[in-house]
Amino acid sequence: MIRSLRGRLFISLTTVVLLTGLIGGVFAHRWAFDEAIETQDSVLIQIAGLVQNGGFAGTQDLHGVDEDSEVWLMELGKAPQGTSEERLLWRLQDGMRDATRKGKPVRVVLRTRSDGSRFAVAQSAGVRDEIAGDMAFRTVLPILALIPCLMLVIAFVIARSLRPMVRLADELDARRADDMTALPLRDLPSELNPFVSSINGLLQRMHETMEQQRRFIADAAHELRTPLTALSLQAENLDQVELPPAASERLAVLRQGIRRSKHLLEQLLALARHDAAPSDCAQSEIVELDRAARRIIANLLGEAINRGVDLGFERVESIPVRGEPVMLAAMIRNLIDNALRFTPEGGKIDVAIYQDGATGVLRIDDTGPGVSSEEIGRIFEPFFRGQRPEGDGAGLGLSIVKRIVDRLGGSIEAVNITETGRTGLRVVVRLPAAAT
Repeated sequence: MIRSLRGRLFISLTTVVLLTGLIGGVFAHRWAFDEAIETQDSVLIQIAGLVQNGGFAGTQDLHGVDEDSEVWLMELGKAPQGTSEERLLWRLQDGMRDATRKGKPVRVVLRTRSDGSRFAVAQSAGVRDEIAGDMAFRTVLPILALIPCLMLVIAFVIARSLRPMVRLADELDARRADDMTALPLRDLPSELNPFVSSINGLLQRMHETMEQQRRFIADAAHELRTPLTALSLQAENLDQVELPPAASERLAVLRQGIRRSKHLLEQLLALARHDAAPSDCAQSEIVELDRAARRIIANLLGEAINRGVDLGFERVESIPVRGEPVMLAAMIRNLIDNALRFTPEGGKIDVAIYQDGATGVLRIDDTGPGVSSEEIGRIFEPFFRGQRPEGDGAGLGLSIVKRIVDRLGGSIEAVNITETGRTGLRVVVRLPAAAT
């Protein structure tokens, strides 16, 4: 079953054209054939009229009056004579008749002169049919040649008519996942207006639903931050109190849970702020990617030293990109923080910033355990922490990074390092370099 609308239209219209051409060709062929036969009958009558009026003289047979058409003049005399075929012709009445000559069918016109002598103008029936068939074929030939042209025209017209739908589909495919602006109704066929209006209504409802979710996340995170801060202060105050060992262990677990909850709330607030930010980065300011990375690494260097991790630049170039400084800082910080969380003591994190054509590249390599092949395709999903979660992470950091990169019109890729004698994860971010 053909699912393509274009295929259905093409097959349907082509079938109609072929059937119409076939029926029209049959009728045209039959009509042209009959017209050619009538024309040849008229020629025989005209020749007979010339003979009767003395246009041809002589009493012998005048062979080859029209050699191509094989027309003969046969003198039959005033009484039956000659061969049996000529005597049979003499007995026929004047007019157009079917007869035989030398055992072959012919078409004859019999006439009688004023002196009583008779004659016949004959033409081979086979030649007549051949001439008529040739003329009929020439009549049908333009129709046969027109059908392929019509099929090409049909394909062109269908493709041109469906071009607005293809353009609309391409526009939808090129959109970001969070772009809920209405589709334009201009330059569209009127038949598509109800369909596009329904899509716009669906986009509007989805936009309202997403806005409600964003507001809920932001409000919930903001409301929960205050009591968690109070709990954190109370837990810190307990450090000044001497507690039994069992109580100290439980207090440590409590403080770890509070830190993890605070980190989750901060990530949720960052995600809400990011989603609420304008999506158009064309008017964003130009930010030096290398300077933003230097500041983040300087802030995280103390934590890296405490963890026993060597954090530094492998390669650094000045790369200007368009974007919000806060967004770029959050992207770089989350990437390095994720690498620190999974890199063991004595490990190494190399950061490289360089330009590749019209693209600015941020590459972060760590010497951690990497990510399994089953999980590496999901590390940018929200709340995904994998089978080996480390620290107080909530699984939102890389998801926020992915959204920021998408908003900036870039791409991000995570691959396991397969170099000899080295393991780890490599994250590569590519952003359009800004013209300075």
